[in-house]
Amino acid sequence: MSYEGIITTEPDKRSGKPCIRGMRITVYDVLEYLASGMTEDEIMTDFSELTREDIRACLAFAADRERKLFATLPPETSLR
Repeated sequence: MSYEGIITTEPDKRSGKPCIRGMRITVYDVLEYLASGMTEDEIMTDFSELTREDIRACLAFAADRERKLFATLPPETSLR
């Protein structure tokens, strides 16, 4: 899934953190809700402006960031 156009960053909004469609809801916020056990439906109920596509874009963004992080680490780096 492409998150381009959904995940945005603006220096003067939420300290430049990645947000959803220019809103003040950050990718981190959504990931925290999911990690705490909230379902997509519960998140969309609490934040009616969010869509299922927005939530999945957050997951795709996080996966892409993780992939990029590990691509830049030297091979001998251990994360244990």
